[in-house]
Amino acid sequence: MSADARAFEATIYPAEPIGSAGFALLMTMTASLSALLGIGFFLAGAWPVVGFLSVNVLLLYLAFRTVRRRARRREHIRLDQSGLCVRRIDPDGSAREWRFEPYWVQVRMDDPPRRDSWLTLASHGLTLRVGACLTPAERLDLARSLRAALRRYR
Repeated sequence: MSADARAFEATIYPAEPIGSAGFALLMTMTASLSALLGIGFFLAGAWPVVGFLSVNVLLLYLAFRTVRRRARRREHIRLDQSGLCVRRIDPDGSAREWRFEPYWVQVRMDDPPRRDSWLTLASHGLTLRVGACLTPAERLDLARSLRAALRRYR
């Protein structure tokens, strides 16, 4: 790597769907509304509806919890003297790592991007899809930046 070539580093992560305060407010409002409706149905003699309203609140809570957990995924892409490294960290903290030789790696991305366009790194039979949580335009921007960094490296 030449002295003027800068290292490339990017961290990719999905946007958090809702903050903690927003999540608490959403669940409080949903549970309150369901409780009020449930009381009304109970007093009208339609008590089984109370169970369904409770299940709806529980399912909403589980859905948001799952989405917020998945938002903890991370991908680190780093190009330095040791090569190109992609490290993927799952929500449970487990990590996997792939290494590519910068002189041989190909950055593949449709330009202009389509909705089903993927950013892939390919070298010697290994193909790795990165940036799945990004929009197609963001993937294209990442691909262009990574290609420019690889050209400087070479």
